[in-house]
Amino acid sequence: MSIPYAGLIEPVLAHLAVRHGVRAGPAAGAMLVAIGLQESNFALRDQRDAGPPVLGPATGFWQFERAGGVRGVMTHPASAAIARAVAAEEGILFEEDAIWHSFGKPVGDRLACAFARLLLLTDPRPLPHALPEAEEEAWDCYVRNWRPGKPHRHRWASAWGMACRAVLAPA
Repeated sequence: MSIPYAGLIEPVLAHLAVRHGVRAGPAAGAMLVAIGLQESNFALRDQRDAGPPVLGPATGFWQFERAGGVRGVMTHPASAAIARAVAAEEGILFEEDAIWHSFGKPVGDRLACAFARLLLLTDPRPLPHALPEAEEEAWDCYVRNWRPGKPHRHRWASAWGMACRAVLAPA
């Protein structure tokens, strides 16, 4: 397992900050790393892992469901306009099915990462600080926003610790 922080998450966060005014920084980065580790371990883009052409029910490193997170980001007042713009920048039709399918392939990684950040943007609460002692607050943020059907709390401590180290490590 390789954490795609420098090659994927950090550049997407920087792009969202510069082009769309979405706050970047260690807090956002840590949440994206921890959630990616929790949801897919950055190993699978398909929850079913049945291979093409069967996908689902969730896709992408952040495991978005079509009628859940994808639709939520596409329609929430805090994220809809940015989601539309980012989909256009990535050359993906702004349509639930097209976006959800793109997340199941490497070509959709940037858009999936942007949608993960935008889903966090819909939460009125501030992001937890990227510090080991914020683990419980980070868990609450994850559960509140991802609404996992079968949350695995026992894996979160490790994911959060790795996320904090990844974003706070000197470049």
